[in-house]
Amino acid sequence: MWYMYIKCHLILYKAIRCICIIQNMEVIKMKVVAINGSTRKDGNTAKLIKNVFSKLEEEGIETEIIQLGGNLVRGCTACMKCWENKDNRCIIKNDMINDCIEKMIEADGIIIGTPTYFADVNTETKALIDRAGSVSLANDVLFKRKVGAAVVAVRRGGAIHAFDSINHLFTINQMFIPGSSYWNMGIGLAPGDVESDEEGIQTMKNLGENMAWLLKKIQD
Repeated sequence: MWYMYIKCHLILYKAIRCICIIQNMEVIKMKVVAINGSTRKDGNTAKLIKNVFSKLEEEGIETEIIQLGGNLVRGCTACMKCWENKDNRCIIKNDMINDCIEKMIEADGIIIGTPTYFADVNTETKALIDRAGSVSLANDVLFKRKVGAAVVAVRRGGAIHAFDSINHLFTINQMFIPGSSYWNMGIGLAPGDVESDEEGIQTMKNLGENMAWLLKKIQD
């Protein structure tokens, strides 16, 4: 009799304690930032990114797109000041790369989108890769264990090389890369053409679903 009485009280105590923990638990909101390297703000690269975003947002993940393309940015000068200063910033301060780096540090997931120029990323995207990558590595790997995805718009060929260039940044920074049903590319030339690439659009949606799944697993 006494044993059952004590057992019931213990069960009740544990249940109340769990409720209190849940009520006081801070809800952690995850965020994915995408950096659009295309000079076309609403072009094919942006449309592909937004299709990834649609699935992330369905899963309650906050999204933000940063327009890098079209802004004047410098490439890495190999001055090595980021390794001396270790302040999470590039020494070049008269462009928006440091703003991008700050957003990347704050985010749980990072998408880098680029058009394909001569079978590779464009100049703005390359500047981001080199400078953000160096700052991250110089400061105890700032992007470590974040989730990263490359998104590439292409007219015909060269997308795989551009895709690989972005993934090189992710892998050396010890990031996690979700897969999709194809390599993350969409085919199109004129703005909006990618919307006719059904497989490309589905690839982006699948990428968004897989990215959301991976982010939640990491959070758990």
